[in-house]
Amino acid sequence: MTVAGVAGLQIDFSEGSDIKQEVKKIGIPRRILGKTGVEVTALILGGVSGMIQKPTAAFDPAELANAALDAGINYFDTAPSYGAGQSEINYGVVLAKRRNEVFLATKTGNRTYDGAMREVEESLKRLQTDHLDLLQVHSVTYNEDFTLWNKPDGMMKAFYKLRDEKVTRFIGVTGHESAEAMNQAIDRFEFDTILTTFNPVPRRKPFRELVLPNAIRKNMGVIAMKIMGGGEGALAAGNPPVKPANGNWYWDVTPHQADASTLIRYVLGMPVSCADIGMKSLKELEINVAAARDMNPLNRKEQIKLENLMM
Repeated sequence: MTVAGVAGLQIDFSEGSDIKQEVKKIGIPRRILGKTGVEVTALILGGVSGMIQKPTAAFDPAELANAALDAGINYFDTAPSYGAGQSEINYGVVLAKRRNEVFLATKTGNRTYDGAMREVEESLKRLQTDHLDLLQVHSVTYNEDFTLWNKPDGMMKAFYKLRDEKVTRFIGVTGHESAEAMNQAIDRFEFDTILTTFNPVPRRKPFRELVLPNAIRKNMGVIAMKIMGGGEGALAAGNPPVKPANGNWYWDVTPHQADASTLIRYVLGMPVSCADIGMKSLKELEINVAAARDMNPLNRKEQIKLENLMM
């Protein structure tokens, strides 16, 4: 049974595959988000892509978010920097009526106490809610100065205060530039979750081999991003590939592509809690929900085959 095409090639996963021959009408599987103990859907709606768009007659991001909830997704991820607040505004339209259906995560990129408190207050207004489920440090960088985080005027003081006051239930950290920096962050601070990058390309290997085991040892909820390669989904067949000369850390560059379903199955074959994917249409939502709901994750042999093709 052939399930994926990569750069004109066919990946045959028939040997040892557990793929069901018939589509079953079942819900999206749920997994425990690490030490939080919360059950979240294996597929979550990311706050970039379609959710950063302003509503038009042709496309309404709130309709996409409502459709995601109707399809069974129970986790929304966003950030104030996504579309200069537009992502949170779009989610807010839905949350105003359906807040109790959603595990809600946003972020702050500010590294000071005052800045983080102010940014969270603004996020809550846009999201039309008075509480979060998860507040995350946004985008750990290669040259992150971790000594600033825990100072009296540092942002961790704001995180602890907001958690104590139940403005947020849990705290986490995100980043996709440096596996070493991500490990430093989770070694220095007691976060509940980590949102970082997992896909088959070689430069994401340190995240798979170094960060993932460390996070699992700490019983963290592991949230996967950049499943489609970042940007406009350059790893997914049918999307424009990124030229190797680009070199931007945000996009993953490879001469090969795989279909979206295979990339989702690849990540969900890892010991992660969920896959964070931005979607820009109801059709993309339908495809991704089907991949999470109806197809078994790739086993390790299948994962290695895809990794070898993506080199």
